[in-house]
Amino acid sequence: MQFIDQAEIEVQGGKGGDGMVSFRREKYVPAGGPSGGNGGWGGSVIFEADANLQTLLDFRYARIFKADDGKRGGSSNCTGANGKDVVVQVPCGTMVYDLEQDCLLGDLVSPGQRLCVAAGGKGGLGNQHFLSNRNRAPEYALPGLEGEQRQLRLELKLLAEVGIIGLPNAGKSTLIAALSAARPKIADYPFTTLVPNLGVVRKPTGDGTVFADIPGLIEGAAAGIGLGHEFLRHIERTRLLLHVLDVTAGDPIANFRVIQQELEAYGRGLMEKPQIIALNKIDALDEEMIGEIEAELQRFSDAPCLHISAATRRGLDGLMQLVWQWLDEMAAADAEAQRLLELKLQAQAAMNNPFNSDVPIDGVTYSS
Repeated sequence: MQFIDQAEIEVQGGKGGDGMVSFRREKYVPAGGPSGGNGGWGGSVIFEADANLQTLLDFRYARIFKADDGKRGGSSNCTGANGKDVVVQVPCGTMVYDLEQDCLLGDLVSPGQRLCVAAGGKGGLGNQHFLSNRNRAPEYALPGLEGEQRQLRLELKLLAEVGIIGLPNAGKSTLIAALSAARPKIADYPFTTLVPNLGVVRKPTGDGTVFADIPGLIEGAAAGIGLGHEFLRHIERTRLLLHVLDVTAGDPIANFRVIQQELEAYGRGLMEKPQIIALNKIDALDEEMIGEIEAELQRFSDAPCLHISAATRRGLDGLMQLVWQWLDEMAAADAEAQRLLELKLQAQAAMNNPFNSDVPIDGVTYSS
């Protein structure tokens, strides 16, 4: 499947139905009068996050999405039918931007989450709406309003907890293949991986964690050189970066610094993410040389270094134990931060309550 993570499309809500001009002339109705109904609302274009999609490929072939128009109002005060909404499925992690206003409309992260991107137009009022003491027989109605029309840019950022980064041919694809059921293309030449690969790695508890293998970065990637710059956005949502370093390269330390410089140049918080350094291909060097490389790395980074061989699966158990430990600690920290935020909101609500001057919350009394 071709991986597409950006697309530009046009969406248009349906036009509201026109109001109706009609009068009652019934044999046994003593007082006739206007009876034109209102037009129905136009349909809306709605995006819905779908966990089964992983690419924006569908939007390369379908670029215009238009909802149905509302129906015209009828006689006997009957309101016209509303237009049918158009629900468009998008991958989880899709960010929706308005091109003309250059603003973010929404970020669809959770499966089933919905976002209305083009509302339908309001139906026009029928002539019965304009009946008054001064105008007993209005002969006019309002037309329906046009629906919203927008030019959108869709940008997909993969939802993964761990991002695997490194220079080309460092062994990233081999690592994700060893840890999960993913089967990326693996070869002994650079730029084998041309698109991000996702793999689900099972924790000891049985839960699955998504790992993302990002195409190899090179010097200048943040400025648009090579392939990696197109996919750096996919590690913005990750919680942990796994930096794979080839110890058999000519200068592993320089390679490490290149990746760090590109993360810093790209910005958006990538340098603040915790990292684990995986010294790969250790079966090709002796322990003394690997120790020297690790000691030199500690001069530039305080990230832990683990020795692995992705091809022979050596050292992977220890690596995953550290990954699970860090992810569990982050989850616990997030839960604690959420608890404190809820306590703060409760305290603010208590202090703003004029009937309670001192309200104890979770063992703490907040005075107003």
